[in-house]
Amino acid sequence: MYLGGGVIMKRNIGRHDKMNRVVTGVALMAYAIYADQPMAYAGILPLVTGIIGFCPLYPLFNYKSK
Repeated sequence: MYLGGGVIMKRNIGRHDKMNRVVTGVALMAYAIYADQPMAYAGILPLVTGIIGFCPLYPLFNYKSK
């Protein structure tokens, strides 16, 4: 994925990791809306990283997802 300014993000999330992130993100967002819990809006993070296929913390810790 190419972002402006010469930044290239390589996908570093595997299929199962991606699926888990999207499901967790959707569940947390649904809980945030249903139970009116503002902290559950943190579900946007796993949802977005699952959709775009890139986790910025993985390169930091030199982790490679399968």
